Amino acid sequence: MGESSSYQVRLVVLGGTGVGKSSIIKRFLFNTFTEKHTPTVEDMHYREFDLGTTTLKVDFLDTAGDMQFPAMRRLSITNAQAFLLVYTIDSKTSFETLKKCFEEIREQRTDFQGVPIIVAGNKLDLASERRELLKEDVAEWVFCELPRLRLKFMECSAKDNVNMKELFRSFLILARIPFPSESSSLHRRSSAHASSGKAKGPEEGHQKSEPRSRSLIRRVSKKVQKMRENVHSDNETNDCIVS
Repeated sequence: MGESSSYQVRLVVLGGTGVGKSSIIKRFLFNTFTEKHTPTVEDMHYREFDLGTTTLKVDFLDTAGDMQFPAMRRLSITNAQAFLLVYTIDSKTSFETLKKCFEEIREQRTDFQGVPIIVAGNKLDLASERRELLKEDVAEWVFCELPRLRLKFMECSAKDNVNMKELFRSFLILARIPFPSESSSLHRRSSAHASSGKAKGPEEGHQKSEPRSRSLIRRVSKKVQKMRENVHSDNETNDCIVS
């Protein structure tokens, strides 16, 4: 690399209605959260990040979750450089919708295996008795159905600000964008704008996420472990990651 470089990325957020796609974006960009659910048609947010010798320019495209705008979804998938697929841990239906979103990506993008993808299980703040999806079950789908993708899976909470920065930092790793390893946060260079024209939120700053275990999966089925070993031994470049 030279003395400085820049990257332009369009991150498209897909998932069912009410899973918290907008909440994740707004928590990360503006450090705000609201319980009120307002259906999204399509919102665009722009942000520049200073990564030392690298400037990262990101378009965050927040899509509709009700599947009523197929032409817009196809266009957003075609123009994406990265994807965030969101479901909620208290809804098996939302996970089935996420799978449909991935199938759309696979159908429309011949290069889907090389595109960074984050699978995020939102609403980790909910009581354990409300959970419908185990981490192990989602991990098994990731390893068995999507073994050779540039992909990472994690659970998060937009409400409690859990794993928000970790989630977006994962894109830098998957996209192989260099950033200072000693830095624990992404530094904003310029204010964001949204296509919806809503007021801008406060600067994210350096607020730390609530501490939480980094090990998502301690007890994985033998089938998943075997698949993981096969993937790593067969192809060192496999980027499917579960932390």
